[in-house]
Amino acid sequence: MAARKSATASDSLPLIGVVALQGAAAEHVAAFRRVGARALEVRVPADLDGVDAVALPGGESTTMSHLLGTSGLFDALSNRLAGGMPAFGTCAGMILLATEVLDGRPDQRCFGAIDISVRRNAFGRQVASFEAELATDGLDEPFRAVFIRAPWVERAGDGVEVLAEIRPTSNSSTDGARSSVPVLCRSGPILVSSFHPELTADDRIHRMFLDMVGSRHTD
Repeated sequence: MAARKSATASDSLPLIGVVALQGAAAEHVAAFRRVGARALEVRVPADLDGVDAVALPGGESTTMSHLLGTSGLFDALSNRLAGGMPAFGTCAGMILLATEVLDGRPDQRCFGAIDISVRRNAFGRQVASFEAELATDGLDEPFRAVFIRAPWVERAGDGVEVLAEIRPTSNSSTDGARSSVPVLCRSGPILVSSFHPELTADDRIHRMFLDMVGSRHTD
């Protein structure tokens, strides 16, 4: 009897599907489990069955866009996002959720789930990767963020809440011309970051997203 109650309680937790076609999917799964969610890797449309929310990890956005198409996941995810499913995109995942990619390939597809324009590799290439302390709305202490070939947000729509900004580095595509750029944004059920919170031991950004999911999961 006790085992049955435990299984029922576990089943009531939000289930997060992490797109696992490229990038640090396993790290996202581990982070979500640490903050109290169920999580699984998603590779084909059937894996979305029963999923309450989805995370799109970092990687190479054009490659991920292609793999989403060939796997059949693009259309399946697009339908779920249009229906209001929460989504969390990190780095390349942010690019895929954006409405506009300023320097993407002509055939690159995005979900248009959050009204932002992003620039790929805006902070520089792999050798220009860095870490920084970010003052973040909703968090009591700064978040140590890992930036790897990171994009940034050049335009945030009226309904987009900017939660964290950073001053561009000297290696950036605009050569430091802008005083600050958004790197963590939220709009409705969508959360996106330029950086990789899954590559740290700090799970507060994942918990922030889980709180967003939980408010809808219990409605």
